[in-house]
Amino acid sequence: MLRFLRSCLAAFRYAFSGWWHVLRTQRNAWIHAVMTVTAALLGLWLRIGAYDWLFLVVAAGFVWFAEFLNTALEAVVDLASPEKHPLAKVGKDVGAAAVLIAALVAAIIGLVVLGPPLLAKFVEMR
Repeated sequence: MLRFLRSCLAAFRYAFSGWWHVLRTQRNAWIHAVMTVTAALLGLWLRIGAYDWLFLVVAAGFVWFAEFLNTALEAVVDLASPEKHPLAKVGKDVGAAAVLIAALVAAIIGLVVLGPPLLAKFVEMR
């Protein structure tokens, strides 16, 4: 049992190490972080419902998942092809496109979920 717990603890350490690497090295991760926090704060301020929270969490998770996968892909491509290669570029570009798609979908979800209550709040404040 102790061996299992140590193994789980090590797995969490590796995961948090990877998380820290992404935050430390990926400029766009900070943009994702600001947008995630902004969406969460708006959701709290607007007192959105449980289903709306579900959509926001899934959208943010989708973006973070894409960013982490893209960072891993870039590292593996750099390892496999330290010199410039057209296929390495394709791999990196497609990974970046996946993050862009995830971010665009998340932005649309954020607008659909937060837009109406935010608009209502501003109309109410007038």
